[in-house]
Amino acid sequence: MIEQFSGKYAFLSNFYSCPVTYEDVEYPSAEHAYQAAKTLSKIERSFIRKLQTAAKAKKAGRKVKLRADWDHLKIQVMEEILRNKFTRHTYLQNALLKTEDEILQEGNTWGDHFWGVDLKTKFGENHLGEILMKIRDELKN
Repeated sequence: MIEQFSGKYAFLSNFYSCPVTYEDVEYPSAEHAYQAAKTLSKIERSFIRKLQTAAKAKKAGRKVKLRADWDHLKIQVMEEILRNKFTRHTYLQNALLKTEDEILQEGNTWGDHFWGVDLKTKFGENHLGEILMKIRDELKN
């Protein structure tokens, strides 16, 4: 099992710096794209896209005017962004495929029980890991 998206597995993290496209706009990381997708405001999306780091994008995403359908769409949006990341960049696609059949777990210490698993409590839904494993399976076939 790959328990965290750090070190040699940092490429699995949404904070990994590589261009991704969402709704025909290029963002510097999957995190930037995901945080921008939370709002329908072109101004807020543009602001997030221009931020220097994924951490700053995440922080800004907490302050946007959340789109009304966000809870319904967020998993679908994340999957679309990650599919772009891992199909667009051959080196990332190959790195994901090299994880073979390992369980991918977005282990964290900040208490994210939705996208990952809290390393202290071992509790979490691990939606990010599940999406990555789904994309990996699609790439195998």
